[in-house]
Amino acid sequence: MITIGRIDIEKYKCVTPNITTDEVIITDERIAHIRERHPYDYDRFCAYLPQIISEPDYIIEDRRPYTAMVLKEINENGERFRLSLRLVTPADNQEFKNSILTFLKIREKEWNRLINNKVILYKKE
Repeated sequence: MITIGRIDIEKYKCVTPNITTDEVIITDERIAHIRERHPYDYDRFCAYLPQIISEPDYIIEDRRPYTAMVLKEINENGERFRLSLRLVTPADNQEFKNSILTFLKIREKEWNRLINNKVILYKKE
């Protein structure tokens, strides 16, 4: 388990009002999943994870409960990313932390599709 950073709970309350911690982690199992499904994305872009979770451009409704689909464009190079973040609520084991489920680089076409066809819960001002 690796601690990635912290979220602004107020910003993520659009997903669920009862977030119990601001700490975000990623497990070794999830890193292996990302490396298997999205080769090279984790190794090339994992340094962006703290910025993605702390400064999202969009938080989009995810089909899974208590989960945020986070979109972020990194201005330095114009790369766009999608990240799924499971938020911990009082119904969960209180030893759990908010956890990154998956993370990948996406193309502009996918970025636009998500913004235009999904429910936007938060948009950066």
